[in-house]
Amino acid sequence: MKDRHVGYRKIMLIEVESYSGYRADERPVRFAMSGRVYEVVEVEDRWYSPHSTFFRVVASDANRYVLCHDEGLDLWSLEAFRASERGE
Repeated sequence: MKDRHVGYRKIMLIEVESYSGYRADERPVRFAMSGRVYEVVEVEDRWYSPHSTFFRVVASDANRYVLCHDEGLDLWSLEAFRASERGE
């Protein structure tokens, strides 16, 4: 995991293993950050920008993460995090 400054904001680069079906890096299946590996339990949403694909996922720790794949640079970053609400 590395931190990188892009423009005015700092992003957290992460390692992602992805499923490649009809296209490369179709969806993330697991990711690593801070020395821990998280399995992707569910891809809840996916959206596109001109150069990146974003995935809102539920991980094996029951938390939600927004992962971004910059296709031009072939880099993955953590864009957002939301802790699970215990007792759901």
